[in-house]
Amino acid sequence: MDRRNFIAMGSVAAVTGPRAVAGVDGEPRGRAPAGATIPGQMLMRRIPSSGETLPAIGLGTSGPFEVGADDAARAPLREVLQGFFAGGATLIDTSPMYSTAEAVLGDLLTAEQQAQVFIATKVWTPGSGSHGEQKGIEQMQRSMALLKHPRIELMQVHNLVDLDAHLKTLRQWKAESKIKYLGVTHYTTSSYPDLIRIVGREQLDFVQFNYSAGTREAEQRLLPLCAEKGVAVIVNRAFEDGNLFARVQGKPVPPWAAEFGANSWAQVFLKFVLAHPTVTCVIPATGKLRNLVDNLGAGFGALPDAKQRAQIVAAIA
Repeated sequence: MDRRNFIAMGSVAAVTGPRAVAGVDGEPRGRAPAGATIPGQMLMRRIPSSGETLPAIGLGTSGPFEVGADDAARAPLREVLQGFFAGGATLIDTSPMYSTAEAVLGDLLTAEQQAQVFIATKVWTPGSGSHGEQKGIEQMQRSMALLKHPRIELMQVHNLVDLDAHLKTLRQWKAESKIKYLGVTHYTTSSYPDLIRIVGREQLDFVQFNYSAGTREAEQRLLPLCAEKGVAVIVNRAFEDGNLFARVQGKPVPPWAAEFGANSWAQVFLKFVLAHPTVTCVIPATGKLRNLVDNLGAGFGALPDAKQRAQIVAAIA
């Protein structure tokens, strides 16, 4: 699928009716206006620690990629990956915590896709001291083997579990070029105080956390601190596990959304997140090509200004 065919596919997806539910999103998504297309190049964001740029829309694997070896279950995921790279995206986030997701991703990525992908995976082994450190090393080695990706672009400490032991390994591995970047993750607002302390004291390349039009606490201290410290931000739960779609169920996409190029509620919500300049990449998970195309569309065109962001917040109140 080349770029021209991807854009054509986006036009088709925009006019063929309501979207299907995708993976763990749980979202009934609205109809996009007829004739919608994806113009230009996807928005790129800079990684502060290196200056490298990344496409602003990524892909999560929690839920949709947790399937077995059955080809019928994997076939839609092959389509998602094909559309993902054809659309100009590169960052795929996964974890050993997501059951089979790493193995499935490693099996499905073609050689060409392996050369393009920016894999962000995680280490998640509770323990303490040298025992926890060794368990983490073994788990990360297994992840690399499952992903068939000998040098991971971004390795993250999942949910801050056994943080100090794993960060020690990640610093060493980065120095040895076994990984390119290191970071930490969490997914709840209750973790923000811990994240703030860690971002303040550690030298991190990335931090991943939840942020959305309905959950904006990160704007108070966490996002400004990441900007100050030069830490790239990956945003998870931009749809709040489908809750944002439930809030607008039955409501058409407002006419003012067209002012910043949003053709669906999914694009409204993703563009809200990307409108914060500190956000590097947002990673909605999906196992449906139709939803993938819609999500990628949020990475093109204008972003909402302060007034339009306030309108989005009001729309879900």
